Amino acid sequence: MTTKVFDTKEVQELLRAAANVDGRNGDARFKQIFQRLLSDLFKAIDDLDITPDEVWAGVNYLNKLGQDGEAALLAAGIGLEKYLDIRMDAADKAVGIEGGTPRTIEGPLYVAGAPVRDGVARIDIDPDSGAGPLVIRGTVSGADGKPVAGALVECWHANSKGFYSHFDPTGEQSEFNLRGAVRTGADGKYEIRTLMPVGYGCPPHGATQQLLNALARHGNRPAHVHFFVTSEHCRKLTTQFNIEGDPLIWDDFAYATREELIPHVVERTGGLALGLKADSYKEIEFDFVLTPLVSGKDNQIVQRPRAAATA
Repeated sequence: MTTKVFDTKEVQELLRAAANVDGRNGDARFKQIFQRLLSDLFKAIDDLDITPDEVWAGVNYLNKLGQDGEAALLAAGIGLEKYLDIRMDAADKAVGIEGGTPRTIEGPLYVAGAPVRDGVARIDIDPDSGAGPLVIRGTVSGADGKPVAGALVECWHANSKGFYSHFDPTGEQSEFNLRGAVRTGADGKYEIRTLMPVGYGCPPHGATQQLLNALARHGNRPAHVHFFVTSEHCRKLTTQFNIEGDPLIWDDFAYATREELIPHVVERTGGLALGLKADSYKEIEFDFVLTPLVSGKDNQIVQRPRAAATA
């Protein structure tokens, strides 16, 4: 169709009516965002001559996305979550906030309610013959270099099959397997005793992989470990590091890799004395540097739906 209708009075009035722009009630901010997004969609249909068949294919895809519960996974896969990080990085630069451990995406698989330990936590609750022991340790400090006492380090990652507890389709994992939290002492130190994670892919028959297939993209992630780090006097840090040597580190479908988030993996012995499953184990030392509040507020708190459970 060569005829363009977007700029016609009829279509512009339709957009205003659909968003109820002239109505007194409703959320003004939501109306503003909704009208803009709907307007952009209408214009794309006009500019690209998107057919009714293609529109309804998209609507049906959204139905499948909801049925599969993969909207948050798709947000990572299409770069939306990375884009939000880019905007926050730019906002920090604009107000002169420098340094600190780089942020990166949260992903869709956090579960609130993990048990909190002081200083050291062992989080490999379930046996896993496919994974060797891993110790993650380091210090939480502020921008001034001083250790942060009382900081909460939350950690979660996949097992050797690439599944996260609480979301494991096999049902084999305990609720908080490979999930835990550590409260730092006066020295700011934390230690997490766990198992080495592996990389994994999107559900092969899910809506996210369906979209990626149409783009000729894979849906795989390198092995990684997620963290939230919070403190009363610093901003919340959302980050993760990748496991050194994973071939997908720079080909992560979720775009979460950053140069500073690939710590060195060291071979150690003495794991049995630490209560690990074997004497030989791997160790990753990773220090967190938190950034100061902005005008006394933490502007890194993101409100989004998250799973929760009781330990």
